[in-house]
Amino acid sequence: MNAASSFYNKAPRHLVAVDCIIFGFDEGRLKLLIMQRKVAPMAGEWSLVGGFVQEGEGIEEAAARVLEHTTGLNNIYMDQLHCYGSVNRDTGARVISVAYYALIRIKDHDKPLAREHGAHWLELHEIPELIFDHNKMIEDALAALRNNAQFHPIGFELLPEKFTLSQLRSLYEEIYQRTLDKRNFRKKILSLDVIEKLEEKDKTSSKKGAHLYRFDPQKYEALKHKGLVFEI
Repeated sequence: MNAASSFYNKAPRHLVAVDCIIFGFDEGRLKLLIMQRKVAPMAGEWSLVGGFVQEGEGIEEAAARVLEHTTGLNNIYMDQLHCYGSVNRDTGARVISVAYYALIRIKDHDKPLAREHGAHWLELHEIPELIFDHNKMIEDALAALRNNAQFHPIGFELLPEKFTLSQLRSLYEEIYQRTLDKRNFRKKILSLDVIEKLEEKDKTSSKKGAHLYRFDPQKYEALKHKGLVFEI
């Protein structure tokens, strides 16, 4: 016990955890990484990826550690969502959880490592009932993702470096959970002038192929100072 802690030796003690809502995009579908819990209480039930904050560790450091431990990735997009502290939210103890949502490219993560931890990618409509308040965390994360997508090009964190306009439209349809008009979407996204058209084509779906594009962060930064709203 350090000297400072002696000032609070009569204060109640609570556990602090981090829970990560990990979004990925694959085959035109927005997906979530969830896992089967290995410890009591509620061992074997479906859960978000999470863990306790360790001694000498910051909350954001803990979230990054949990993400890397499960996916093998570091330096990925991660944003703090909310603090969940209802008295009886965890049946095992009084646990306060700070939730983060993260965006990763599914093809980049370490799939064997995720499977080792019992983690699986599921589409949004496939998400089962999770432990504690984890379904509420997902609901809140989706709302934050949709709101954030209006002002920042976070969707590009989920796409490969080179993508087609069709892939980009499919992603935003998944984020907003609604169909977007193909022609209007193309007109709007190109008018923003934040993606660069490449000479390369994706010919996986047709001989003619579709042009590939790449996000231009420098153009985005320039437009951001002018009050760009990235609303599709």
